[in-house]
Amino acid sequence: MSPWNLLALPPLPEEATRALLAPLGDRVTVRVPATRDRAGLLAALPEADIVLGDWTSTLVLDAEAVKHAPALAFVQQPSVGVDGHDLAALAEAGVPLANTPGVSAVAVSEWCLAATLSLSRRLGAADAAVRAGEWPQQGLRPRELSGRRVGVVGYGPIGENCVRLFGALGCEVSYWTRSPRQAPGRADLETLVAGSDVLVVVIALSEETRGLIDPRRMKQGALLVNAARGGVVDQAALVAALRDGHLGGAALDVFDTEPLPAGDPLRDLPDVLLSPHAAGVTPEATTRLLTAVLDNLTAALEGREVRAVLNGVSPLVRRRFPHLPAT
Repeated sequence: MSPWNLLALPPLPEEATRALLAPLGDRVTVRVPATRDRAGLLAALPEADIVLGDWTSTLVLDAEAVKHAPALAFVQQPSVGVDGHDLAALAEAGVPLANTPGVSAVAVSEWCLAATLSLSRRLGAADAAVRAGEWPQQGLRPRELSGRRVGVVGYGPIGENCVRLFGALGCEVSYWTRSPRQAPGRADLETLVAGSDVLVVVIALSEETRGLIDPRRMKQGALLVNAARGGVVDQAALVAALRDGHLGGAALDVFDTEPLPAGDPLRDLPDVLLSPHAAGVTPEATTRLLTAVLDNLTAALEGREVRAVLNGVSPLVRRRFPHLPAT
């Protein structure tokens, strides 16, 4: 029985990719694009039975890319976010796409809490002042987090954990989600944005959520924490709201362009905490991610149902060429 061709797109050295996928054994032939660009992706797709996605969203399967992959039977995205992939085009081609929900919920929600505490207590400013030989014990203007109104945009595993963590510190926590799910604390989006002292953004990026948050509609002096995707927040409006003092600060793990360009104005603004899209990168989260990916790939190869399919296609994966025997 011939091995499945697995095209691996994560930004890792080839030897590291092969080591991570070694548990799949000789059931797969692992390939990587010759170059990490659009041309390299399109050239590698025609032979791919399975694609392991790129968590940076640099190499994505849009409608054109799907047309270049006639043998494609399954896409496993090694992240929660699937922005950039054309789910409808994959569904039309009969290709299930699965993600890894929940694996980074603890890591990202803890980052959101830590970032909010850092902004509220102005830890960065305090550290810089002491290193500069100053001692501004009374001039930092820190605020306690307990008792403040926190709004969480998104109520998946990360949002749910944010609600729990902020609530444990005595915050008044509300949330908004696109889904019909109802739980105590749900509010409409406009009320949440306008009334929160801290707005925590952890919702997936899609055409419906792109530019969803306009920081100029937030409460005067509020804090914005974004651990979702840069495109969910209007970044130009965010810069303007920080420059004119409308917002009290922002903690950002994600940006419109990543890595953040050298001349980006966010680099020079005070009361802004910048993070390199690493909120979910902990050893524990990475272990959960790799386990989920390998479990799903193994299920696909063995003809069992894969988990967390997002585009409505059957979770039973079959090779697309009839002359190649199914596992």
